[in-house]
Amino acid sequence: MTAPSRGFGDLPDEYDSLERAGAVIIPVPYDGTSTWMKGADRGPDAIIEASAQVELYDIETGREPYRVGIYTDGPVMDSSSPEAMVRAVEERVGIHMDAGRFAVVLGGEHSVSVGSVQAHARRHGDLSVLQLDAHADLREEYHGSRYNHACVMARVRELCPAVQVGIRSMDVSEREGLGKGRTFFAHEIAGERKWIDAAVARLTGNVYITIDLDVFDPSIMPSTGTPEPGGLDWYEVLALLKRVAEKRRIVGFDVVELCPSAQNRHADFLAAKLVYKLLAYSFMGDKK
Repeated sequence: MTAPSRGFGDLPDEYDSLERAGAVIIPVPYDGTSTWMKGADRGPDAIIEASAQVELYDIETGREPYRVGIYTDGPVMDSSSPEAMVRAVEERVGIHMDAGRFAVVLGGEHSVSVGSVQAHARRHGDLSVLQLDAHADLREEYHGSRYNHACVMARVRELCPAVQVGIRSMDVSEREGLGKGRTFFAHEIAGERKWIDAAVARLTGNVYITIDLDVFDPSIMPSTGTPEPGGLDWYEVLALLKRVAEKRRIVGFDVVELCPSAQNRHADFLAAKLVYKLLAYSFMGDKK
């Protein structure tokens, strides 16, 4: 578990130590099951590199989230199989949770989320998952694997209930698996925000958030392996996340599917800023 030389936010040493960390960043550079554009394994490093440019004061919340202590752990590197990767992620996340740290997983492709949700489900009662994504990811198996990135939410829903937001692409086989009243399709929520309270109302007291960056419209987030037109904008996503933090307890989250491009470095920064904003929301009740 050797940490990278430069951690998330490029923080002063006193805020980037394991001993004082309230939160931990766990990179998982895995891209073993993606089926179109490869490169999500480079996502965690790109997010961490871009995070050095994020201002540490958050204007909206009036907070400096880094003061809770944000330690960047070494990457989870087991890529021998999707199942092995999921087990390795669950183990690593569990180690930090048992030490009282708030875990943030950076993917990699979306399949890395399964291990993190497993760790949280084992330690939190009354857990639900909020998925922000362009894709339903409800296939029982895909290309011979139950742990393919297209099967993430099928595995998650074996552990706890879920709410899906931003969905605008799925196979007909996934239709029957949609949770009644728990799926907020992009075309139905476009242009208005009354849906936000309805989505939050369907979440339990403890919430794990998984964000596939293709939930955003490709005009602001072009760097994903499977982009879909018609996505959410920056302030729509932030409004939802803030409301979740106000009404529920966020216990952990992941940000996945950044496929970095040298021509679109702004996308790396968006992902890094999103991580920092969600940390700000998650720790809003903390006095630091």
